[in-house]
Amino acid sequence: MNVVQIPLAATASQTLNVVLNQQLVRLDVYQRSTGLYMNVWLNDVQVVAGAICQNLNPVVHADYLGIGGDFVFVDTQGSDDPTYDGLGGRYVLTFMATGT
Repeated sequence: MNVVQIPLAATASQTLNVVLNQQLVRLDVYQRSTGLYMNVWLNDVQVVAGAICQNLNPVVHADYLGIGGDFVFVDTQGSDDPTYDGLGGRYVLTFMATGT
């Protein structure tokens, strides 16, 4: 299994584009009062909307969407769910590819 770290900034709302499994993936990561959330776009098509981001809990949960893996937030200092102010430091976003 191939693991890639996705660089995030400690901002309340951000959008970034990454190439994963030779596909363009856009991530919208944003903080709400109820937690951190993420939208996932694959080749300009939204495949995940408003997924809650939790420590060690996969975001996509669906192989049929064609991403070829899943995103997982990791708390490097404990087991808390991520918040925007710790992104890029305490909370790390990883992509775990299933087909390598």
